Amino acid sequence: MTALHDEALVADLHNDLILLVDHFDHRGRTDYFGEFWLPELHAGGVNVQVLPVFIDEQFQSEGALRRTLLLVERIHRLAEQYPQTTVCRTGADVARATADGRIALVIALEGAHALGQDPALIRTMERVGVRVVSLAHLGRTLLADGSGVDDSACGGLTPQGLEVLAEMERLGIVYDISHLGVAGVEDVLEHARRPLLATHSACRAVTDIHRNLTDAQLKGIADLGGVIGVAAAIPPFIDPGRPTVARVVDHIEHLASVTSIDAIALGPDFIDDYYQDVHGGWVVPGMDVTWADSELRRPSDLPRITEEMAERGFPDADIKKVLGGNAMRVFDEVMGVPATTRTP
Repeated sequence: MTALHDEALVADLHNDLILLVDHFDHRGRTDYFGEFWLPELHAGGVNVQVLPVFIDEQFQSEGALRRTLLLVERIHRLAEQYPQTTVCRTGADVARATADGRIALVIALEGAHALGQDPALIRTMERVGVRVVSLAHLGRTLLADGSGVDDSACGGLTPQGLEVLAEMERLGIVYDISHLGVAGVEDVLEHARRPLLATHSACRAVTDIHRNLTDAQLKGIADLGGVIGVAAAIPPFIDPGRPTVARVVDHIEHLASVTSIDAIALGPDFIDDYYQDVHGGWVVPGMDVTWADSELRRPSDLPRITEEMAERGFPDADIKKVLGGNAMRVFDEVMGVPATTRTP
């Protein structure tokens, strides 16, 4: 690990590791996090880990709420099981945890299938510690359309989805725009009043895929004071034929050119091990899965981004912003901080 990376605060805005923890729990390996992920996080210098709760297709209707709460509970028990980690509800909690040398865990929902069409449940999620939420995955929910259905439908946020957005801002839950379809992104950028995140996205101008964001969308996020986490570990988002560290930094450079260095973070989406261990390979409905292996497969590879940015002449202060400083600014301003007013 480089000295610069070692001294920086490193925030990963998206790692689905709780899915693998749950998978191995049911196979008698209840210390899988300690055996595999904890060493990886330490090797990558990760100080802040956002843990999204993703709901597999078989649970997305009747079983979504139960499955979500079980995984949220597993994250809380994870922190009890490993005192090197702690669940954080505010930016101040994160600062205290990292100052004490612990890994700050932030609970997120990816797709928010558990809410169904009941906006009141976002308050329930806030009570159990959820602090980052997206309203759709690849497909359609009762709150919004995901980007995977943009070719066949182009729905924005439903009335309930708009209500959830407003309530999230009131409560101090950070909105995650990743996975949202084009019309939904427009709705959020029109109605949002607080900084938000794209936890794991990249630049459509660099790699043209529906999951990436256009320059106009990137600028809209930055104009709100928001931050885009670069999905560095996902080959089709970075470059299907050449998913290298260099191409990841190409996306970072493009982001800096169309927004500013203050709008960039890391959301690698280290999910390759999940697909390999659970499914025997990548299976993503609606996406071509023929791509090269990423050079960034696990958290221990993160220092390579720091090295590449340094080699290209990024100032140390800017590299530290990308590694974690920018994400922390959003957490400090929004996470667990209720809005006192909401201007029209």
